[in-house]
Amino acid sequence: MVRVLTALTVLLIAGCGERAPQALGTLEWDRVTLPAPVAEKVVRIDVREGQRVRAGARLLQLEADRSRAQAEAAQAQAQQSADALAELEAGARSESIEQARANVAATQAQARDAAAYYARVQPLGLQRLIAAAEVDRARAAAGNAQARVRAAQAALLELEHGTRRERIAQGRAALAAAQAQAATQAISLTKLDVLAPRDGVVDSLPYKLGDQAPVGAPLAVMLVGERPYARVYVPETIRADVRVGGNARIRIEGRERAWTGRVRMIRSEPSFTPYYALTGEDAARLSYLAEVEFTEADAVALPAGLPVRVEFAR
Repeated sequence: MVRVLTALTVLLIAGCGERAPQALGTLEWDRVTLPAPVAEKVVRIDVREGQRVRAGARLLQLEADRSRAQAEAAQAQAQQSADALAELEAGARSESIEQARANVAATQAQARDAAAYYARVQPLGLQRLIAAAEVDRARAAAGNAQARVRAAQAALLELEHGTRRERIAQGRAALAAAQAQAATQAISLTKLDVLAPRDGVVDSLPYKLGDQAPVGAPLAVMLVGERPYARVYVPETIRADVRVGGNARIRIEGRERAWTGRVRMIRSEPSFTPYYALTGEDAARLSYLAEVEFTEADAVALPAGLPVRVEFAR
């Protein structure tokens, strides 16, 4: 009997000495940060910190006057570009063509008059009955009149042949750019209503009613996901035993229950262990950041920030 008790005592001592590899850290949830799209005042807050919301629910609203005006201006610019393109594609009006034809006829009449005058003064100049300068002026006037005729005829041909393909292509490109700008402004206007991207809990609302956050500042922080996870630092001595998909047991400080978990991520590059995860000889070692997700459904009620200890299966 004494021998049996002695053997059991030895086994218990050996069992106590072979504790499962463990790592320390904190309980976390996946976080989603919603940044400010523009620098506008907060004019409405629809939720409170700690409130659970559904995807698409409005969290808060920013002042929209300036963004609405910019969207309307961009829409007007797009309409102007569309009208300009329609004018290019339609070509010249019949009235403009008739006007150009009349202009050609008028310049041709002026050219004939200038040519006739030059024909009259040229012999007089040869006979030295008038100054040579007068003959030169008549010749220049006749040449200018012919040039105006050619310009009027070219303008008429341009109207009759319609708009060049290159100008129509430029008009279409201008319209596309204006429409894209209008769409951008419209999207920016909708983002002034800050909506929840996923189901979750509102963890933080850094800005209050009337505050004006700078562009990119976090307007709201949400905790999302089906269940929390433990973010722990694995000592290098047991790194080789921890693999993605491996089973683990998660213990929360102050609670007797052990939760089941699964390793979902472990970094390949080591880092120095944070102060709260230092135990004994681990203080002088590097560690590897790992995430162990809870596998039990009732873990959804656990809050973030609790200190945890994770034991990995050998």
